[in-house]
Amino acid sequence: MTLRYHLFLAVCFLPKISILAVDERPAEISTASMEGAFKVHTVLSAYQAGTTRIRVLLPAEFDRKRSYRVLYVLPVEALDGKRWGNGLETVYKDGLHDQYDLVCVAPSFSHLPWYADHPDNPRIRQESYLLKVILPFIEKTYPVTPGRAGRLLVGFSKSGWGAFTLLLRNPGVFAAAAAFDAPMALARPGPYGTKPVFGGDKNFEKYRVESLLKKNSGLLGKGKRLALLGYHDNFRSHHLKAHAWMEDLKIEHHWHDGPKREHSWGSGWLPEAVALLAAPAEENLQPGKQKAPAPGPEKTSRGKTGNPGSRR
Repeated sequence: MTLRYHLFLAVCFLPKISILAVDERPAEISTASMEGAFKVHTVLSAYQAGTTRIRVLLPAEFDRKRSYRVLYVLPVEALDGKRWGNGLETVYKDGLHDQYDLVCVAPSFSHLPWYADHPDNPRIRQESYLLKVILPFIEKTYPVTPGRAGRLLVGFSKSGWGAFTLLLRNPGVFAAAAAFDAPMALARPGPYGTKPVFGGDKNFEKYRVESLLKKNSGLLGKGKRLALLGYHDNFRSHHLKAHAWMEDLKIEHHWHDGPKREHSWGSGWLPEAVALLAAPAEENLQPGKQKAPAPGPEKTSRGKTGNPGSRR
């Protein structure tokens, strides 16, 4: 074979070799430092560009001999952005970690978080970062319930989308997900900073909510594992479409068409979401200590008035 042919083969396979080499580097995660009420770990991972952080909020009566469920509070902005408030600070202010005995975890991401893996850029692998770095670290470092029963997801806007897509793509990994005012009906990349993360239509299709609901509805089992709770002006139409898709597919879910609230972490929707996620009623969730009932009354996924906890 000619030298030119060997050079051609080297060029063709170089990207795969370089990505593989990046994959094999383990993440470097620091021991915790304290930042107010939060434990903070810094992370250097091949899945992200530069240093990211994991913030952890423990219940006031935290006991290492116990096992706690984890609420993953998914950020809306890259790094430590606070334009729309701060999810973990809202959890702390509202006392939700104590009320439901939850270990609450807020990771950060180097790029705008859409909870997807870029098809070509190894430094934008957000889903892999959460699944392969964050989850194993939390379950190794803190006394939490391993497996699906111990993992809950909450978010709004793009992180509400992320909560849904993470569960729908990984129904055996996460127990339940709740979203407020999220672009559930987004049909193609482009708006809201999606294109740099998804990279193109083909990759976006793997994460599109409608497609995932249709593809994986049979894997969700019984119980309301998904919740759509309220809206601002932004995405009510998206929620209505997602609710209709789930109704057509006979996917049990919590559904609140309102009230209208500000598009932020602190506008009042988060306690309602966590109450539903932490409720022991669903057979797909592990029962936990619940010190207050879920808000009610509400509409069920069939549109009738029901008891608290029976209805994004």
